[in-house]
Amino acid sequence: MELLGTGSNILLIVLGFGLLIALHELGHFLAARWAGIRADGFAIGMGPVVASYRKGVGLRFGSCDEVVKARTGKLPIQLSDRELEEQGLGETEYSLRLLPIGGFVKMLGQEDGNPAATSEDPRSYGRTPVGKRMVVVSAGVIMNLITAIVMFVIAFVVGVRFEAPIVGAIAPGSPAAAATASGEGRERIEPGDRVSSIDGTPTLTFSDVMIESAMSVPGRPLDVTVDRPGREQPLVFTIEPEFDQATDMRMMGLLPASSTVLGSDPILLPYLAEVVGEEAAAELLGARITEVDGTPVDEWTQFDRLVDDASGSRVTVTFQPKPAGATPVVIPLEARPELESIPDPTADRGPEQGLIGLVPLVRIEDVPAGGRNADVLRAGDVVLRIADVSAPRMNEFRAAIQDRPGRTIPMVVLRDGRPLELQVSVDGNGMIGVLPGAAIDVPRTANPIDAARMVATPIAPLRLLPGTTIIRVGDRPVSNWGDLRAGLLSATNPARNAGESTEVELAFLLPTEGAEPTVESIVLSAEDIEALHALGWTPPLPSNWFEPLQTTLTARGNPIEAVAMGFRQTWRMIELTYLTINRLVRGSVSVKQLHGPVGIVHIGTKVADRGMTYLLFFLAMISVNLAVLNFLPLPIVDGGLFLFLVYEKIRGRPPSIPFQNAAALVGLALIGTLFIVTFFNDLGRLFGVG
Repeated sequence: MELLGTGSNILLIVLGFGLLIALHELGHFLAARWAGIRADGFAIGMGPVVASYRKGVGLRFGSCDEVVKARTGKLPIQLSDRELEEQGLGETEYSLRLLPIGGFVKMLGQEDGNPAATSEDPRSYGRTPVGKRMVVVSAGVIMNLITAIVMFVIAFVVGVRFEAPIVGAIAPGSPAAAATASGEGRERIEPGDRVSSIDGTPTLTFSDVMIESAMSVPGRPLDVTVDRPGREQPLVFTIEPEFDQATDMRMMGLLPASSTVLGSDPILLPYLAEVVGEEAAAELLGARITEVDGTPVDEWTQFDRLVDDASGSRVTVTFQPKPAGATPVVIPLEARPELESIPDPTADRGPEQGLIGLVPLVRIEDVPAGGRNADVLRAGDVVLRIADVSAPRMNEFRAAIQDRPGRTIPMVVLRDGRPLELQVSVDGNGMIGVLPGAAIDVPRTANPIDAARMVATPIAPLRLLPGTTIIRVGDRPVSNWGDLRAGLLSATNPARNAGESTEVELAFLLPTEGAEPTVESIVLSAEDIEALHALGWTPPLPSNWFEPLQTTLTARGNPIEAVAMGFRQTWRMIELTYLTINRLVRGSVSVKQLHGPVGIVHIGTKVADRGMTYLLFFLAMISVNLAVLNFLPLPIVDGGLFLFLVYEKIRGRPPSIPFQNAAALVGLALIGTLFIVTFFNDLGRLFGVG
């Protein structure tokens, strides 16, 4: 289980977050000095004082107040301006506090948590004109916005890399998979399409695609405009995103494109070794595919297309290892057969992948180190039973887990050729912390999709049991799903050429004690046969093993353009923050998406790995969020205080002290609730509690 990241990254994010808060408070402080308000303290952090400085006392550990009181018999706040001057003391103590979770400016006659703490001193907050106090209250927000603009400008001058808005895959059964382009062609979205805009808003990165999808409103489809290589006119698709339980967001089903650079994480090694061998696997981590059968490639989709064009024949793939000047590595690879998308009316999670109604068993592809079931499950385990479901399909496997949050459920897996009974722990969000896939190397079928389940498939009349082993198709023995597909293609080839239906002989073994092999015939219609022969091939190196295809947002060294981009991005983030609040209230964005301080640090440590410019971009986004949230019309925060000043300007007097006290309590309760919710969300993401 990866918690927060490296210590250096945590320190970078904590310091960066502390800097944003310090600049926010500096805005209040500078405005207070401009307004003539006496500021007794300027603190970074909360809690006990670690170190402080006051003119006339100097720098010391702990607070300067003790020294001042010992010298004058009074606390600094109790001394008049004249007394401070006579003693050679500055009016402000600058302090660093123990907890790096905030900061404050202590102004005479103003305490957020105690509205009754007023003062009649001419330099007090309450005696300052309302207009100047409005400037003081809003100065922190303005400073955060200025900080964001500056950070965005620096990032854009250098250039920030993001995932490109190019489609890598379309999730089967998703809204995007069903969408057709407006116009005569009625074309569908394809891998390699570049999303240029959504509802007229330009999409510069794939994050923009995800944001527009997540922020969509139920009942309001999105107009998605894409550019397709080799086509002059753009295509427009009308897509209404659907709520996705796995991400707790509204999604269209578009997945980002991958580059041809293999990931460098050692976790890939055992999977890569299965494809290229142990000796070559270590050398290829981080390597880039440059050619397939002599044809240059730049994107994974090109790699995929060339493998598909080979129609199952071996392809020769050239890798350029990571070290500069390293000798290229040439490896022959065998393609994997694609499966059909079979509608599954028993689930709302989309279609299953299989052939003629047969569906592969579920295979555990990855068990991340430190996960809640890392000492129970292993990569390569094939699921024979979970809870009360025998040989579950992928949808049934996920449903069995998601329907039992916070529980321990029994599971039987096939490991090293033998069944093994296990107890698997489910977290509060209905997750077990593994990556499931299709066990296409095992010739057993999961719970078939047939007429009994309201879908007419070719194998429906056989009423096969879950866990049935397929032995032979036609004349071809079956040892995996590639053999099964090859047997079906061979047996149906004459009928396909004639455009007719045909019967195919299927030999299988039911999962019952003492069962003997059974031979039956199934009828494949001309449509079934055509669908089988339309299936392609996919590389043995899946797209999620590769680094994302990236694009760089940059002003190309033009400072004026960088400033313009900085202002545009800041305004965009302001809009998105308010939009997120709106969607939370309307319910189309889940509260589980909110992050607290722990979650921000967790994300930030991953951001820090992507380089300093992306870290600056991330901190700029946080700075905009701080500005917007601080200026919401809620008690305690700057926006609520600003509203009180508007009331005072109109009525000629501030709200009553009892009202301000009640509002302060409400504000504290709201902020406390938000902190608890976000902290709980953060713990759920880190530790899998729910």
